[in-house]
Amino acid sequence: MAYKAIVGGYVVPVGAAPIEGGTVLIEDGRITHVGAEADVEVPENAELVDASGSWVLPGFIDAHAHLGVHEDGEGWAGNDTNEMTDPNGARFRAIDGIDPYEPGFDDALAGGVTSVVIKPGSGNPIGGQTIGVKTWGRSILDMVFAEQVSVKSALGENPKRVYGEKKVTPSTRLGVAAILREAFTKARNYQEKRDHTRSEGKPFETDLTNETLAKVLDGELYWDQHVHRADDMVTAIRLADEFGYKLVINHGTEGHLIADLLAERDIPVILGPLFTTKSKVELRNRTLRSAGILARAGVKIAITTDHPVIPINFLVYQAALAVKDGLDPETALKSLTLHPAQMLGLDDRIGTLTPGLDADVVVWSGDPLDVMNRAMRVFVRGQEVYHFDETTGEGVSADRRYREAR
Repeated sequence: MAYKAIVGGYVVPVGAAPIEGGTVLIEDGRITHVGAEADVEVPENAELVDASGSWVLPGFIDAHAHLGVHEDGEGWAGNDTNEMTDPNGARFRAIDGIDPYEPGFDDALAGGVTSVVIKPGSGNPIGGQTIGVKTWGRSILDMVFAEQVSVKSALGENPKRVYGEKKVTPSTRLGVAAILREAFTKARNYQEKRDHTRSEGKPFETDLTNETLAKVLDGELYWDQHVHRADDMVTAIRLADEFGYKLVINHGTEGHLIADLLAERDIPVILGPLFTTKSKVELRNRTLRSAGILARAGVKIAITTDHPVIPINFLVYQAALAVKDGLDPETALKSLTLHPAQMLGLDDRIGTLTPGLDADVVVWSGDPLDVMNRAMRVFVRGQEVYHFDETTGEGVSADRRYREAR
């Protein structure tokens, strides 16, 4: 067995009290013990990582990113975010467009981000299936830790603009909502016919679009709803009530205007990006104060970069500036770790430093909410995959490429 012990740091497990001079013990890629030095027995053969004078936290999570499907610096050739040829793209899968060698993955490591939920874009009313991946790996095969997380959907300006320009449905908010209703009604009818036919022992032709939406109706997949305006969020709530799926608001720009309603309905919000200009009508009420307002109202929030809209290594800076504008620091750290894991059903793998979870651990030079601090060492599944070289002033990621032995 391979043991690693990160010792001597200020350990912030998230969800549990911080530990001064704590130890995080890792065995074969999983966390086995977290506690004070005196309370954790470190095996003699363990590799020791000295974190004295540093903060030790779980790796951050960006719960809404287009990392790998919208590649940095590639333009059209590297943009596979939106398959805007069918308003109902439930059968499309983000995994089929991810390039793990694009530079955004190294940027993620530099920002302490070790897990990402990669989503198709927001041009379609139904964009496709999302996937949970680690930000380091040799190929997508060893990066995936949650193959099916949710289905991405969009309300508001984007789909009505895309299809309005084509002069086909949907060109209005009415049309977008109608597409969603029709899709779920067909999926529900498909479920009934499929189950009845199979109960009779007869063959049944599988439809990938309806099978995906059936999983949403059955609660197996979350419904990630791209939405900015408060009125569109209410439409999202009404549709979720109508069909009974698990709704997660994505972006939530005007969420602070209906924070009480979101809290009352226990609807989580993946908030952001927070650094953009007010480039369209939907963003006119964007404010860094929204995170604090939502949290104080009782809404569970996560913060996102929507990479590449905002570079993914800026994730923690958004949280820091949200603290400046009223978000309490403890919730800010949870918005990057525990909360995104919980709201998408991933907290059995990631989000905290807890025995049994993946050993995604980041050693920071100090409090990560202080913008002068940085990620110094990053571990994914217990393997060190990034370190900051203080001599050169540059971050160094582990090489993903095959090297022929010579």
